This record gives sequence, C-alpha cells and structure tokens, in this order.
Amino acid sequence: MRMFFIFFALLLFGGLAYVLWHIWCVLPFTKGIKWCIIAILVMCFAMMFLNFRLTDSMPLGLASWVYDIGWSSIFVLLYLFITFLVLDLGRLVRLVPKAWLYHNGITAGVIFVLIAGLFIYGNIHYNNKYRETVNLTTKKPLSSQKRIVMVSDLHLGYHNRRAELERWIDLINAEQPDMVFIAGDIIDMSIRPLNEEKMAEVFRRLKAPVYACLGNHEYFSGEPSAQRFYDEAGIHLLRDTAIVVDDVCIVGRDDRTNRHRKALADIMKSADTTRYTVLLDHQPYHLEEAEQCGIDFQFSGHTHYGQVWPISWITDATYECAFGPWQRGDTRYYISSGLGLWGGKYRIGTRSEYVVAELAPSRTLPEGRDSQ
Repeated sequence: MRMFFIFFALLLFGGLAYVLWHIWCVLPFTKGIKWCIIAILVMCFAMMFLNFRLTDSMPLGLASWVYDIGWSSIFVLLYLFITFLVLDLGRLVRLVPKAWLYHNGITAGVIFVLIAGLFIYGNIHYNNKYRETVNLTTKKPLSSQKRIVMVSDLHLGYHNRRAELERWIDLINAEQPDMVFIAGDIIDMSIRPLNEEKMAEVFRRLKAPVYACLGNHEYFSGEPSAQRFYDEAGIHLLRDTAIVVDDVCIVGRDDRTNRHRKALADIMKSADTTRYTVLLDHQPYHLEEAEQCGIDFQFSGHTHYGQVWPISWITDATYECAFGPWQRGDTRYYISSGLGLWGGKYRIGTRSEYVVAELAPSRTLPEGRDSQ
C-alpha cells in the first residue's frame, strides 16, 4: 500500500509539472503574468491537500469554497494532461505544428474554451439525476408488490450541502416508496457540515423506512459520530446483521474497511432466506459470495463508475462489475454509480442516479404505479 501511494504521488506531481510546463509555453503573455497564472493554479491544486482539521476550523462557506476548488482542480488537471498529451503525440507524427504550442493565443484560447465548456456540461449533467428502474420478481412469499428506492454515495459534506439533500429527499418521496435502501457513504469526509446544517432532520422527511449499511467514508469521518448521525436521522443501520421487514429480508454488511467484519456466510446463518433477500454491501468486491449464500439481490455502490471518463476504464478493470445490472446464477446485482460524489461536482461519461426497484411475485407486473 505504501508503494502504491508513492507511485500515485509521483504520477500526480509529475502530471502537474507536465501540465504547468505546457501552460507556461503556450500562454502569449509576459513572464510576470505567466508566473501569476502558474501561482494561482498551484494554489488551487494545493487546496486539495488541506487537512479536514483545517477546513473544519473555517467558516462553513469558506470551507466549501476551498473544498470545491481544491478537489475540482484534480479533474481539470486530468483533462489538461490528456489535451497536452494529444497535442504532443500530434507533434510526434507531424500533424500538429510546433508553433501551436508556443506563445500562441489562439491555442490557449481554444483549450480554455474547450475545458470550460466540458466542465460546465459536467456540472449540468451531474445535477440532472438519472432514474434507473429495476424489475424484480420472486417465487418466495410476498404479501404485496413493493417499490424500493435505492441510493448510494450521497457524500454529504462541504460540497453536497443541505439544499442538495432536500432536493434528493423530494425525488425519493415523489416515488412513494415502501422502503428506502442506502448502500453507504452518506457522509463524505467530515461530519461537521451535516451537524451544522442539521441534515438529520432532512432525512426525517422521508415518508418510508430507511435501511442502510456503512461505507468507507463513514470510517474516514469517524465511525462513532457517523453512527450517531444515522440514529438522529432515523436511519436503520444494519451492521453485519439481517432483519425481515414486510416480507423482505434485508442484510446489511459492514464496510470492508472494518477488517473484523463478519464473513457473509456467518451473517446469513441468522437470515431468513425463505423471504426475498436483499444484501446491502457498499463495496462490490467478491460478488461470488452473494451467489454462494443464496442472496436474491445485492445492491452496492462505491465505484462512482470513476465519476469522469476515462477513470471509468480503471473501475472496469478493477471490479467484476463496476456499474449497472449483473447476474450470477440466480443472484441479481445492481452496482450504482451513486447519487452524489466526492470532489468536484462533475459527471463526464458517467451519471448520478437513483434506482427504483419494483419487487413483485413471479408473473405479476407492477400495478397502480408507473414503473417506467
């Protein structure tokens, strides 16, 4: 793990140096103006490394501003790196003249417009939440059809604040669900903005019972304080346990950040698998375990599907299923890209979503509510 972080740091700072050098070369300004622009860019990038103990001591508005700028800069850096890499490869095969990359106002202007346009689109796309529908059927006893809204990765904090959460709660309530499932990472990195903006009372506006498991970010923010928040919000936290609610067996697994969490097979010893069984497990590793334990449906998040392209390629290579529906034997899965996200509010090549699942007895279609 230590070697991974060393490699990542070298890659990150190497990419920063590469981008800053090309910006220096392409800008058609005097050295003094160039140094000012470089200094501003470095300062924005440095904001990403501020410890949350520092941001927690700032006024909430300032802390949010620092968070958004700092964490947005890493995505801007990524796309600037790709842009300059393409231009350098173009020079290598003699498709791009050298003059385009040195003291060229037109090139600088085009790059600025393209990057700005891309991130404006990414922010608009992030704010338009996608409604994914999943139709589930079962031969197991079910007294009535169920509508279940499932979300993951809200990442509430300095960037996703109370007003954002209120809009999400309205979306969920509009579905008139029988139950709400949350697959972890309700909290981003700090509990302070959730407490200061009294977000627990917003959760209590939900008109259906809420069941959730922990995510890795609940551990980053402090697991005891996260659990207190869940209690205050009226969220039923399931930690390596199973309960039956309205003919549905809900299994909540602790996040794999907890190295002492129970094996799924041990949790299932107390689960009533004669009922339709849903597993909430934040990180979608070892999907074969749910199949082996007779789970009917697993809902997970965590991957964000990379948030922006081409990071989605990395998640595809890392997980058996990084996003969307999946099936192993009789077990069905849905890996959500998340309702919220960490860092900058941009979705490029991915989407922010909530899942509406219609659970009905076999050969029975959902009735009385729109399932499209």
